Amino acid sequence: MHIPADYSIKAECLKDKIIVVTGAGDGIGRVAAKSFAASGATLVLMGRTLAKLEVVYDEIEAAGHPQPAILPINFESAVEKDYIDMCNVLEETFGRVDGILYNAGDLGERTPISNHSLGAWQRCMQVNATAPFMMTQALLPLLANAPHASILFTSSSVAFKGRAYWGAYAASKAAAENLMQTLADEFEGTCNIRSNSINPSATRTKMRAAAYPAEDPITVKTAEDLMPAYTYLIGDDSLGISGQQFQFNN
Repeated sequence: MHIPADYSIKAECLKDKIIVVTGAGDGIGRVAAKSFAASGATLVLMGRTLAKLEVVYDEIEAAGHPQPAILPINFESAVEKDYIDMCNVLEETFGRVDGILYNAGDLGERTPISNHSLGAWQRCMQVNATAPFMMTQALLPLLANAPHASILFTSSSVAFKGRAYWGAYAASKAAAENLMQTLADEFEGTCNIRSNSINPSATRTKMRAAAYPAEDPITVKTAEDLMPAYTYLIGDDSLGISGQQFQFNN
């Protein structure tokens, strides 16, 4: 699916919403956090590098947007108790969660399956698929407390068709896609939570540069170009849409 061709971000379209962004310290996550805040949302910034999250926090505050919160977490090593603690903190502070953007990701090794290390495979699966499962499970009560909650996964083209040398990343993203669909199917007719994914395609980020070092970054769109699509799917303009895979309109 694609977002409406004429869609544009409306002023304060996310006003008073509590939105969690993982991987908020860099790349698409950082831009999304700042963009959501500019639309009136209160952001919960999650990631493993506190210094990066603090920079985003300061940028949001300096722009005069709602004061965000920071919850550092390493999705590679987080265990069940960490997610329970996360839920308790968010419940005590906000009482609900209106949206989650799963954007933290591990690129893994670009190597043939025959050479792929088990540790790198497990790390990729943990960050890209298991962490969203554990976090969603822990935060479901807070999502249910929101009038209309949205879970949004940042996907990839390799989630739909495997590619040589991208084994762990492709498999983990395919697993996350299936998780998105399973959640949507379970939510249908039972609650006001929806679940979707978006494939941003080629975007000018550090992860993209690591994966394609010979690519001229000027030829690739910026994360800012994606924000109408991300805002549409995290906010109420996409009410009634769930279980869908969105492709960014290039």
